[in-house]
Amino acid sequence: MTTIKSINPSNGSLVGEVAVTSAAELADIVEKAHRARKQWWQTSLQDRAQCFKNAAPVLIENAEKIGRLISAEMGRPEQQAIGEATMVATALATKVDAVVEALTPHCIEDEQTSTTFHYDPLGVCAAITPWNFPVNMVQWMVLPALMAGNPVIVKPSEHTPLCTQLYLQTLQQFFPQDVLQIVQGGKEQGRMLVNSDVQLIAFTGSRRAGQQILSDAAKDFKRIILELGGKDPLLVLADADIAAAASFAAQNSYYNSGQVCVSSERMYVHESVAAEFERLLIEATADVTVVAGDLQQSTMGPMVADFQRQHVLDQLNTAKAQGAEVLYGEDQHPPGYVMPTVLRVKDTMDIMQEETFGPISCVRHYSDIDEVLEVINASDYGLSAVIFGTDIAAATEVAKAIETGMVGINKGCGGAQGSPWVGAKESGYGYHGGVAGDRQFAQVKIISTPK
Repeated sequence: MTTIKSINPSNGSLVGEVAVTSAAELADIVEKAHRARKQWWQTSLQDRAQCFKNAAPVLIENAEKIGRLISAEMGRPEQQAIGEATMVATALATKVDAVVEALTPHCIEDEQTSTTFHYDPLGVCAAITPWNFPVNMVQWMVLPALMAGNPVIVKPSEHTPLCTQLYLQTLQQFFPQDVLQIVQGGKEQGRMLVNSDVQLIAFTGSRRAGQQILSDAAKDFKRIILELGGKDPLLVLADADIAAAASFAAQNSYYNSGQVCVSSERMYVHESVAAEFERLLIEATADVTVVAGDLQQSTMGPMVADFQRQHVLDQLNTAKAQGAEVLYGEDQHPPGYVMPTVLRVKDTMDIMQEETFGPISCVRHYSDIDEVLEVINASDYGLSAVIFGTDIAAATEVAKAIETGMVGINKGCGGAQGSPWVGAKESGYGYHGGVAGDRQFAQVKIISTPK
């Protein structure tokens, strides 16, 4: 039997292991999902919602246990990891109500016709989930998919199999058999699942993997929802609150060790305020606490695994070789870790082109807003952007000119409750959340009658 060994990246210890799902087992799982499909489809929207609401108190009870497992598997500081699990559990009931509202039939009329919109299941959903938020992102997919009447098969990341499995096993107690199942493994199992008899694929991960999923799914016209990577800009205007901008920059660069799709990886700062911004960013970076091997004392942990650490170090070393000026940072990085670093860079450097997914703040000065917008929009990525400026009307005009799915002004990119999470260009294919995002997990059907 082949297994996945889950290793704590902060100290190299074995967290646990799970059996890899074989091809035969995967085929059986898909077949079971199809057998469960009719019964689940016929279950009312309110009864589906009740399954989740029944699970919510148990998830809350288990949040600390799930959070500690997140911390151990991916190296996130313990309180941050418990925070993810607690947020997911406590928000579940409210999010269920929002999905019910999105999927409830509604009617439009003209003088001759009354048309009702219905939201039917698409079929079996394959949810391939990431390691950087291994419970939150799972709920993001599983909740609307199941609520729409689709049986769901989740393949967690091979880097965080245990915490995702514990979360899903907690949910499974409250759902009919085979409506929610798990496949464990790496890229091979993910690709087998994509090419199996599923009708909907929801994926969060790299652009390269998203391209492969699109290619594999095209022959069967499978519905696809992809949330991919970013190279997100932070634009600091001349009239910005520099203290607030620098504080946000540090938080958004180093949270989760920079392993966040909307981390601020490109910082464009007006030359009139650049010196003050850099000074405050360096101070904030120096306040980041990294105690190698101690996830209780640290405010920033290690990279999830050696492959990610090496990727970030390669980008950092290449940037230095290309002339990046190190404003803050260390030459030595403890095993498993990349220490927070501040660079002053040029647009031509590799680190300003491709996603880093690590704790590196790259600052570039500018004087001409039109020139910097042209540079920002030249990227193939378009997930989010953040702008700091006190003139909201002027900042809004700048936001309109940025080719991205989400823009935050003097805040992160996330919208008001009920807003979707949207990526443009090669950062997204479809989107999650809000009424429009929840409905992407369903097949729209209109039924029209004469008035």
